[in-house]
Amino acid sequence: MTTRLFGEAVQRREDPRLLTGGGRYLDDLGSGALAAAFVRSPHAHARIRDIDVSAALDVDGLVAIYTWEDLPERVGRPLPLLIPHPALTHGRTAYPLARDVVRHVGEPVVMVVARDRYLAEDACGLIEVDYEPLKPVVGLEEAVQGVQLVHEDVPGNVGAHLVQEVPSRTGRSAREAIEASPHTLSFRLDIERSASMPLEGRGVYARWDGSDLRVYTSTQTSTSVRMAVAAALGLPLPHVEVIAPDVGGGFGVKIVHPWPEEILVPWAAMRLGQEVKWTEDRREHFISSAHERGQVQHVRVGFDDDGVVNGLDVTILHDHGAYTPYGIIVPIITSTQLLGPYRIGAYRVEFSAVYTNTVQVTPYRGAGRPQAVFCMERTMDKIARYLGKDRTEVRAANFIGPDEFPYDQGMTFQDGRPLIYDSGDYPEMLRMIKELIGWDDFEPAEHRGIGIGCYVEGTGVGPYEGGHVQITSDGRVHVSTGLTSQGQGHETVFAQIAATELGVPIERISVVTGDTRRFGYAVGTFASRAAVMSGNAVALACRKVREKALRIAAEALEADPGDLEIADGLVHVVGAPSASIPLSTVAVLANPLRYAFDEETAKATQFSGNSSPDKPPVAEGEEPGLEGRDYYSPIRSTFAAGMHAAIVETDPLTAEIKILRYAVVHDCGRLINPMIVEGQIHGGVAQGVGGALYERMVYDGHGQLLNASFMDFLMPYVTEIPHIETAHLETPSPLNPLGVKGAGEAGVIPVSAVIAGAIEDAEGIEIDRMPISPSELFDLRNLAGQAGGGACDDRRRDDP
Repeated sequence: MTTRLFGEAVQRREDPRLLTGGGRYLDDLGSGALAAAFVRSPHAHARIRDIDVSAALDVDGLVAIYTWEDLPERVGRPLPLLIPHPALTHGRTAYPLARDVVRHVGEPVVMVVARDRYLAEDACGLIEVDYEPLKPVVGLEEAVQGVQLVHEDVPGNVGAHLVQEVPSRTGRSAREAIEASPHTLSFRLDIERSASMPLEGRGVYARWDGSDLRVYTSTQTSTSVRMAVAAALGLPLPHVEVIAPDVGGGFGVKIVHPWPEEILVPWAAMRLGQEVKWTEDRREHFISSAHERGQVQHVRVGFDDDGVVNGLDVTILHDHGAYTPYGIIVPIITSTQLLGPYRIGAYRVEFSAVYTNTVQVTPYRGAGRPQAVFCMERTMDKIARYLGKDRTEVRAANFIGPDEFPYDQGMTFQDGRPLIYDSGDYPEMLRMIKELIGWDDFEPAEHRGIGIGCYVEGTGVGPYEGGHVQITSDGRVHVSTGLTSQGQGHETVFAQIAATELGVPIERISVVTGDTRRFGYAVGTFASRAAVMSGNAVALACRKVREKALRIAAEALEADPGDLEIADGLVHVVGAPSASIPLSTVAVLANPLRYAFDEETAKATQFSGNSSPDKPPVAEGEEPGLEGRDYYSPIRSTFAAGMHAAIVETDPLTAEIKILRYAVVHDCGRLINPMIVEGQIHGGVAQGVGGALYERMVYDGHGQLLNASFMDFLMPYVTEIPHIETAHLETPSPLNPLGVKGAGEAGVIPVSAVIAGAIEDAEGIEIDRMPISPSELFDLRNLAGQAGGGACDDRRRDDP
């Protein structure tokens, strides 16, 4: 079998185990553990006056009840603000259990531990919390008024404020460039709040043996949870192990570390001297995990007769919910990724991240980019309509050229590094998407429209990831990396890289992720970074191992290392396959032994005669064994890109929206496994369709989430997802050895913009808010009729 597998559509190696019920998820573990449950606030904003636990004390099987006052000082501190930023002037995080005030429905107030979850829930129901309700702040408009405050010490509810501005080449500011433009437009755009809904919710299971703590958690970042738990519990890092078992989806919500439960459950296990476990139910996930997407954008743009943008000024209000544990990464991404594949004359962006009495906001697949692309692509569509031009023509007039890379957008990205695009070919991508969807042949028809959306996605953010590779005496290759897996196909992709680098059949390669016992230093799985970061780290570690293997084999074969190659697990002289040695034997020779454990290891014992008596068995500067560890740390992010297009049909009576065709062209550099990339794109598009047409979090004026169940929160079924046609363009990244870019979030990013454009084309009605439902489209039709025509007239032009 070939071992050159980079770029091949290798079947996912994880699937047989997972599809046949062999997965081991958090709730499959700790069957005998005590169970934790939480009393959570029913109020969006209230002061805690008293907590009465007396009625719960008689519950048979109750083990412990804890409030904030029961927590030791180190455990009871506010949770860490993970990514501070100079613009985040009033960052606030929650206490593990609420102290004095609750700031959203679902905030944990009391922790109960009992013999099983049923008894723990029974005890929770008997605990009485006396609340003094306070006026909640719900919605961006109410938040910015600042009449009521989410945090008493945060003026105007503004946690962060940031302005970035890039002048034109002639030195004009964005506002000056807009004023000097032949044409200008101003408008408002809205993206509503949504949330990721992984099949498996969050969960934590902890064991303490008196000196060492082992924590299993459904997380996207096991090494970071390890450090957070060690810091909070005052334990030396080597005495804490964190393992992510099989994780049933993440999509960003499991990147927060630590969640309150990731501190409280291990602490309770240590305090009680027994195993403790907590698994999240679905309502808890709705009201006490994290949401995203909610923004209001005010746009002003100036452009010439060809649609070339001279100046763009965007002001963003970002709803951050009650807390900012993950900093202001989301609005930073929105404000910087908004530029997309375009060369904008001058750009000014300003955002304010404001607090509301709702669930906190942290990254959700796409992480600020869907909002950014909605803004930029709606802008391009409006310019085209105003000028009477084809929408693709306006886009092409603003593209960065393929000969302009690396292209510096003059901004600072989420990683604190310059926003410099590494490679791409946007005109070719546009040609491909037009051909794939049949743009030029599309026949306009009533209630049928076509839309397009372009995007650039920053991927592979640092600071680093590592890989460890070991070849054992049976010829097997063991790969480990610290990032975690939630279904992306890492076991397959990293094995493909190792097989290609080492010349070993993929069947003899195993991959472990998310286990701090195997790899202690990592950052995590998010921001479309796994293939770029860990993929390159694994490749570099393999190259170290390969170099050592060739050196050892050269001695055994009495050949020059440069004359050797590895194929199918054998090291042989180029052009002379019979002069060879198995990698398994090389692994034996790399580890001189005193004892023989089998026939193979007997070859490396001290009386085997394989080593020179004039040299130490392990050479100076070497280590025993055939293994290597390396890290990849990039100078800056890679930038993938893509273009989507869709044809939709709207029902003339019911206003139901049906996607007839959906096409994607994507560039993530060199493809490691095209089939896995396709799967990522398909899953992302499905999530994007949900965000465009179905999914939204609906709060009332009291801060109550009205649709906190799958009975009310709509998600698309497979029947709502169209067949997705795909094509790939490969522009390798010059920034990393493998030439790859990320692909994990690409599918979701432009979908709202694409579908909005297609509906607008079908209806002749402005679509400036997403998601959109049939009832909302029906109301827009009525408003347009009352106005005496389509709402896509020139009412919002600045021109006289």
